[in-house]
Amino acid sequence: MNSRLFSTFTLLCIASVAGAAGTVCDIRDYGAKPDGTTLCTAAIQKAIDRCASDGGGTVRLTAGSWLSGTIFLRSGVTLQLDAGCTLLGSTNRVDYLHRKSDDPPAAAPVVHDLIVGEKLERIAVRGAGKIDGNGSVWRDPKGRRPKAILFSGCRDVLVEGIHIVGTGSWAQHYRNCDRLVLRGITVFNHVTFNNDGLDVDSCRDVTITGCNIDSDDDGLCLKSTSNLPCENVTISDCKVSSHCNGLKMGTESGGGFINIKISKCSVSSPKRSKMIYGNQRGLAGIALEIVDGGRMDRVSVSDIDIEGVSVPIFVRLGNRARIYKPATTKPGVGTLQNVALRNIVARGCSTTGCSITGLPDHPVRNVTLENIQLGFEGGEGNGALAKPVPERPTSYPESKMFGTLPAWGFYCRHVRGLSFRNVQLRTTQPDLRHVFVCDDAEDVTLAKLDAQFSPGAAAMIRLIQSKGILLSDSPLKAPGGTLLEVSGSESRRIKLQKNDLGSVGKVVELSADVPSDAVSQ
Repeated sequence: MNSRLFSTFTLLCIASVAGAAGTVCDIRDYGAKPDGTTLCTAAIQKAIDRCASDGGGTVRLTAGSWLSGTIFLRSGVTLQLDAGCTLLGSTNRVDYLHRKSDDPPAAAPVVHDLIVGEKLERIAVRGAGKIDGNGSVWRDPKGRRPKAILFSGCRDVLVEGIHIVGTGSWAQHYRNCDRLVLRGITVFNHVTFNNDGLDVDSCRDVTITGCNIDSDDDGLCLKSTSNLPCENVTISDCKVSSHCNGLKMGTESGGGFINIKISKCSVSSPKRSKMIYGNQRGLAGIALEIVDGGRMDRVSVSDIDIEGVSVPIFVRLGNRARIYKPATTKPGVGTLQNVALRNIVARGCSTTGCSITGLPDHPVRNVTLENIQLGFEGGEGNGALAKPVPERPTSYPESKMFGTLPAWGFYCRHVRGLSFRNVQLRTTQPDLRHVFVCDDAEDVTLAKLDAQFSPGAAAMIRLIQSKGILLSDSPLKAPGGTLLEVSGSESRRIKLQKNDLGSVGKVVELSADVPSDAVSQ
């Protein structure tokens, strides 16, 4: 058994027997009252501390409403939220104020989160109960607002089965943790700013399964707010609904994302809430971003169903260059490579278009898209064709950052080694833009492309300063229209092979600066 499988197996065994093998503490025995008005922080903390001092075990919160401020979990302790239990966050800021033990004496106390664990081992939060952050009172977008859970620097962590609602900020934040299992968690987070659903930050050996997330801000998000990457992460069988991004890596990317596998998930726009921070229609279904240095490498996203978001696929290598402590200098441009997107189906997407973009001299490399079916609203005229697409290297990355793109399907710029295989693209309304635009692209394959063409539209595919392009095995239909428009003196080695071009008005249109032998059939 390899070390990763052994670690996960060990964690599951430890978590499943912790309560049975150790002390069981009922918080009522320490003075807690389930009336929703009596502050139970001290009683819960006493139960946790007693359980830890006895060598570990389970602290039970039975049915009822338990009002609390910050509580600190201890190593070897499971916090068990029984069915019918609500851990209710206090609305009094004072109940979250604490100083860390290593703070200087003159330091002011800071607002902590509701359940906090720092540098712990063998911990769990589980059960059929609920955590209600009472977050509607925390509406200052610049102030420190409590999350439901923050675990930092912990090892062997299980969070399972619980329901999280209405937190002051992110619902849950796992930072620099090893061997983390999150499963069967339900989140509904729509009360204030930055209401993310689930954030895993600079963690290693992570398994996330069967979670149901509905959030105002990003849904299921991997981050690296340090120079340590998120590494060896498996996500599967999750349902995500977000007014921002559904499945996201970034925005923070100091360490990057390595060996990530996401599969069998669905993404949609929320149907039971009005947006606070994002857009009523979710921004992106899949958002993969490196903008603060860091490395994205070996990322697989497969078997994803997307409905009603603005942009189904957004891939961005930028240079916002945020500094993460203890560093004092800005990071260089990161790298984004070896990404595979397979078996993606999307319906009801906006007119914006998907984008895969790097920067000049810093291209996105080796991205594969296979078995992709995307449906867009369409309905755009040709106005976007003449508008330049700004580089915006330092901007916050978002799927609509470039405005309406000149391609309703995919706009790809500064890319190397891009492969589209068995891709079907449709619009509900006729759209006069290109289907594909490749600008400063090299070694691009378009195989088995099935794309809709609207009468009077611009060329189906536009290539700008691009080389090493193969269009093959595609039943292309552009009656009365142009298939391929090529411009730029660097454009060359463009090959059309084994395509059905019987329904194409004009196969190739070259601008004056393109070498005469740039395209071969």
